[in-house]
Amino acid sequence: MSESLVEQEKNFNILKNPAGDLMILIRARLDDSNHPKIIYNGGKHAVLYRNDGNVVVLDFIHPSVRADLERVLNLLVVEAHDGSIIREYMAEVKHMKEIPLPNGLQLN
Repeated sequence: MSESLVEQEKNFNILKNPAGDLMILIRARLDDSNHPKIIYNGGKHAVLYRNDGNVVVLDFIHPSVRADLERVLNLLVVEAHDGSIIREYMAEVKHMKEIPLPNGLQLN
């Protein structure tokens, strides 16, 4: 069984359009996403499972967007590098009481 690379993303943006749709803007990764999903527990962290080998911890979600993130079922993820969009994709948002992480890691 291969281990997942767990990355911490401190510099990201969550944006909301007038219709209430959310978008997360993150730094582009080298590989493509495959069946991405976001796990969120209503708190200050969320986890983006990009693919089987890459997990991105979205650290310190601003309190002003937590309620919006709690109500969505899908959102757009945009990966950018040097001001250019590298890829974009929809990710399912799963709401759970606890966020599971690979390799026994825990969020504080």
